[in-house]
Amino acid sequence: MTILLFHELGHILVARYFKWHIEKVKLYPFGALTLFEEHLNKPIKEEMMIVLAGPFFQILFYHFFSNLDWTHFKEFHYCLLYFNLLPIVPLDGSKIVTLIYQWFGSYWKSFYFIFYISILMLPILFFQFGFSLVFILILITLFMDIIEFFQHRNFCFQKFLLERILYRFSFIKRKTIYDGNIKKMKRDTKHLFYQNNHFVSEETYLQKMFDFQGKAW
Repeated sequence: MTILLFHELGHILVARYFKWHIEKVKLYPFGALTLFEEHLNKPIKEEMMIVLAGPFFQILFYHFFSNLDWTHFKEFHYCLLYFNLLPIVPLDGSKIVTLIYQWFGSYWKSFYFIFYISILMLPILFFQFGFSLVFILILITLFMDIIEFFQHRNFCFQKFLLERILYRFSFIKRKTIYDGNIKKMKRDTKHLFYQNNHFVSEETYLQKMFDFQGKAW
C-alpha cells in the first residue's frame, strides 16, 4: 500500500502542476487508479508526463528506501511496476501506448487499438502465470474494465467533438480531411474539412453536426 500511495502521488503532483482537476483515486486488488475530471483535448505531452510520473515516483521511492529491511519490498516493487506497465486497460502501460498511438493516429481508432491489445494480453497472462484464484480475480477485474472502457467509446468521442466547439484550444499541428470523416480527427491537431469545393473550419463543420442543445442529429 505504501508503494501504491507513492506511485499515485506522482500522478497527483504532476497533475496538480498542470492544473488538472482530480476526481478520485480508486483502489484495486492489484493497484490504484487516479481519475481526472478534465477535457479530453488536453495536450498529449501533459498527459504523458502525468502517466509517467507514477512509475517514476515509485522508482524513486524504492531507491531511497531500498536499504530498509522490509519483507518482500523488492519483490512487491518490481511486481507492481512491471505489471502496471503492461498495455492493458486501465493500467499505465495502456495509457502510454494509447498516447503514442494518438500522437500519430486518430482519436477514434485509438479506442480499438488499445482494446484489441488489452484483450490479447489477458490470455497471454493466464497461460504465462497459470491458475491462481487471486490472479483469476485480477484478470476478471481487468476484463470488466476493458469492456466498460470500450462501451464508453462513443460517449468519449462525442465529448471530444463537443469540446472542440465549446472551448478554444491552441494546436500547432494542422490536418485537412477531404472526405468529411470526423473519425479521422486527431488530438493536438486543428482540422480543416474540404466540402463542396471549399475549405470549412473545424468549428463550423462540427457545429453543423450538433443542434443547439449539444445533441448530435
